[in-house]
Amino acid sequence: MLFNSIEFLIFFPVVTVLYFLLPHKIRWFLLLISSCIFYMAFVPKYILILGVTIVVDYFAGIIISRMQGNSKRIFLIVSLITNIGMLFVFKYFNFFNENIKHLSDMLNWNYPIAGLSIILPIGLSFHTFQSMSYIIEVYRGKQQPEKHFGIYALYVMYYPQLVAGPIERPQNMLWQFHKEHSFDAQRVSDGLKLMAWGFFKKIVIADNLALVVNSVYGNPTAVNGFSLVIATYFFAFQIYCDFSGYTDIARGASRVMGIELMQNFKRPYFSKTISEFWRRWHISLSSWFTDYVYIPLGGNRCAKWKWFRNTMIVFLLSGLWHGANWNYVIWGGLNGFYLVFAIISKDIRGKITKWTGIDKFPNVNKVVKVFCTFNLICFSWIFFRASSFAEAVTIIKRIFMDFSLKIDIGRAGVSRYQLLLSCGVIILLLAVQLYQRNRKIINDLNTRHVASRWIVYYSALIFIIIFGVFNTNSFIYFQF
Repeated sequence: MLFNSIEFLIFFPVVTVLYFLLPHKIRWFLLLISSCIFYMAFVPKYILILGVTIVVDYFAGIIISRMQGNSKRIFLIVSLITNIGMLFVFKYFNFFNENIKHLSDMLNWNYPIAGLSIILPIGLSFHTFQSMSYIIEVYRGKQQPEKHFGIYALYVMYYPQLVAGPIERPQNMLWQFHKEHSFDAQRVSDGLKLMAWGFFKKIVIADNLALVVNSVYGNPTAVNGFSLVIATYFFAFQIYCDFSGYTDIARGASRVMGIELMQNFKRPYFSKTISEFWRRWHISLSSWFTDYVYIPLGGNRCAKWKWFRNTMIVFLLSGLWHGANWNYVIWGGLNGFYLVFAIISKDIRGKITKWTGIDKFPNVNKVVKVFCTFNLICFSWIFFRASSFAEAVTIIKRIFMDFSLKIDIGRAGVSRYQLLLSCGVIILLLAVQLYQRNRKIINDLNTRHVASRWIVYYSALIFIIIFGVFNTNSFIYFQF
C-alpha cells in the first residue's frame, strides 16, 4: 500500500483510532494484522517469504541465546543463510546468472541455466537487513531473544517502516512494542505535522522534479551538457525528498501511536566531506554496514591498505544492496573511492587550503567544501539514475564535451513553467533546512501565534492538493 494513496488515507486513521481504543495487551495483534494487510496490498503471496524468515529467525534467536561456542554459531549461520538466500534468489540470482552466461558466451562455453521469472518482493532488502540485525545482536549478547512470537513478527513487519525503512535495531524497537502508549494530543499533532512535511517533500518537491529528470534522462542526447547538469542536480533533490519524505511519513505515523523510529537523514547536502555525507544520508543503512561489515573486517584500526580495502568492500556491497545492476556497483565503488582518496590526499588538501589562504575565512571555506562535496555526490548520482552504464557514459561525455551556458532543456519536452517550479521548490527546501540548523521547525511552530501556524498548515495542504495529492507515483526506494 502506497502512503500517497486513497487506501492509506482510509487505512491510517482506522488503524490509529482502533489502536487507542483497544487495550494495550492486544494492540500488537492489531498492528501485526494491519501490517499484513498493508504489505499484501502489493503482492499478497510474497508475505509467505516474510513468514519463513520470521519463523526461522524467531526460533534461531531463542536457540542461540541458550547455546555456546560452535553450536551457537551454527544456528547463526543457518539464520543468515536463510535471509541472504532469500535475498539472493529474488534479487541477485538473475544478475549473477546473466553475467556468468555472458562470460560463458565469450569463452564459448555451454551454460544451460536459465533465469528466473520472478518479481522482486517490495522492500525485501529492508526487512531482510532488519531481521539480520536482530539475530546478530542476539548472537553478540547485546539483545535478549524476544519470547513473544507476535511481538517479534511485528518487529519485522511493522507497517510504517516495512518496505523502505528506516532499518531499525531490536534495541530500539522491541521494548517500544511492549510499552503501553496512552493518547497524547501534542505527540499526535507533532506526528501528523511530520507526516505532512513528508507528503510535501514527496508530492510537491520530488514528484515535480521527477517530471524534469525523467524527460531529460529519458532522452539525454537531445540536450546539451548544461541541461544534463541541471537534471542531475534536480535528481539529487528528487531522490532526497522522495526517500526522506517516505521516512518522515513513516516516523510521523509511528509517532502518532507513541513509537519512535530513528532519524534517517540529517540535511545531507550541507555536508562538508563525503564521510560526513554518509553519516547524514540513509543513516540506518550506513550504520548497519558499519556495525556488521566494516568493523568486523577491522574498520580503520588496521594497516592502511586494509582500511582502504574495508572501505571499498562496504561501498561496493552498499551499491549492490541498492540493486542488481552494475550501475549501482559503480556508484557504490565511486563513493568508496572518494573516501579513500580523501584519506590519501588529506595532507595535500590541507597545504592547498593554507596556501590559498582560504582557511582564514571559515565561512567561505565551509561553502567551498559543501559545494565540492555536493558536486562529487551529484556526479555519482549519474550512475545511480542512468538506465545503463552506456547511458551514464553518454551523459558524462555530453556534460564535458558539449557544455555551454545555454539551457536547451526544452528539447527534452520540459516547459519553462516546469523548470521554474522545480527551481522554486528546491529553494524552498533549502530555506527550510537552513532554518532547521539550530532549531526544530515543528517545535518552533508550536510557539507561534495560532493564526501563523494555521497559515503554514493550510498552505502546505493546498500545495499538496494542487500538485497531486494521493497520486500513484511509487517511492524510489521501494524497488530496493
